[in-house]
Amino acid sequence: MISSLFIAISLPFFGALLSAFLPKRYKPNLSVVILGLTFLFSLSCLNQVAKYKELYFLYYLTNWFSLSFICDGLGVFMAAVSSFVALLISFYSLEYMRQQAQQDEFYFWMLLFVGSMLGFIFAANLMLMFCFWEMTSVCSWRLIAFYRRDKDVKAADRAFLVTFFGASLMLIGIVLVYLNYGTLEIAILKDKPLINLIAFLLFAGIISKSAQLPLQTWLADAGVAPTPVTALLHAAVLVKIGVYAFARLFSLTFLASPLFLNSVIFISVITIIVGGCCALVENNMKRILAYSTISQLGYIILALALNTAVSFKVALVYILAHSLAKAGLFLCAGIIEHKTGTKDINRLGGLLKTMPYAALAYILCAFSIIGIPPFLGFWPKFMTILLAFQARYFWAGILAVIGALLTLFYLMRLFDKVFLGQGQIVVREEKSSWMLYVVLALGVLSLACGLGIKIPFNLLTSII
Repeated sequence: MISSLFIAISLPFFGALLSAFLPKRYKPNLSVVILGLTFLFSLSCLNQVAKYKELYFLYYLTNWFSLSFICDGLGVFMAAVSSFVALLISFYSLEYMRQQAQQDEFYFWMLLFVGSMLGFIFAANLMLMFCFWEMTSVCSWRLIAFYRRDKDVKAADRAFLVTFFGASLMLIGIVLVYLNYGTLEIAILKDKPLINLIAFLLFAGIISKSAQLPLQTWLADAGVAPTPVTALLHAAVLVKIGVYAFARLFSLTFLASPLFLNSVIFISVITIIVGGCCALVENNMKRILAYSTISQLGYIILALALNTAVSFKVALVYILAHSLAKAGLFLCAGIIEHKTGTKDINRLGGLLKTMPYAALAYILCAFSIIGIPPFLGFWPKFMTILLAFQARYFWAGILAVIGALLTLFYLMRLFDKVFLGQGQIVVREEKSSWMLYVVLALGVLSLACGLGIKIPFNLLTSII
């Protein structure tokens, strides 16, 4: 199993290196092959994880830094979800990026991005995790600035500076962990109590990556990047790193204080409301969906902060639901922008007649994000709210319900503005394409996984 783990981590790095030397015409297909193999090797670890629960590889370089990796249920689940969504995005990119002059750069940075994500997921040394953490920051900075226009570079710089600020505080926290315990190995740090100062320093890095208040400002501006990039940021890689880090550090490794967890619950529900309100008044498609991501990640953080075995599994199912549906919504927005040349919903309208399949894909994914049964997104959202009430966080449960209503309002407002009524832009009938197939697949998966909701929960029960 360890060999499968190393292959899964190494493949995207190898693919990125190979893409730098291959002729341009081979690079798109290479990314599909590499990410497909990465997903399969990640998936191949499931049986062994179900049998052994945890496996470690440890090679010390110094007393504080090692090449140590962990293969457990959380890591394998996150790796499989991230690589699968990235694979679908790479299929989508075959058509979307075809006319881009710098598409070869896109595939290089995309593969490096996914490899950095997987390295972070499986790393079992806090400093090694931090190295991969910062690699994702560099990749996202370059991808956000893909078009190299002034506004793109400014958005990329803003994202990098905000996440670097959070990472700097996280690094201080990592140093303090070493000074307190003399090690940075997750296996040794398991069940160690964490003082509030260190916990909040580590959490600062998490909220900067996952765009939670007050470090959420960069994510909406990142929508200037190509649609496959924004889908990677929001659904497959970057913002999911933050929630994964919280799950790894505060659910499975350290013992956090009630004060810290209560503070996280407060931040998460405020983020849910603020993100939803911002999405409700925005007119740019990608910015609406970006604020939606900020809000929905608040639910995942809330579930993790409730700190029970059930809420932990609920949070992981929420990650799966959000990854599938939010990727679908962003890629659907990319199809609309590709056809119309605009992201302004006030200029759009009536696209249901000419783009019925895109409308169907949008509504399938939107229903999952909103939390309409039996779509996949309903179950973890409902259970998160229920668990908040059961834990007597009544105020958090009430605000989470309000956030769910806001999600309904802004996503249906977007549907109304784009697909119904009359618009200023005339669009020819849509044609079958890779982009459309991918978006429909994500919508159908959101429904199918919701109908078979026992499968992901049973899977998590067997591996965690």
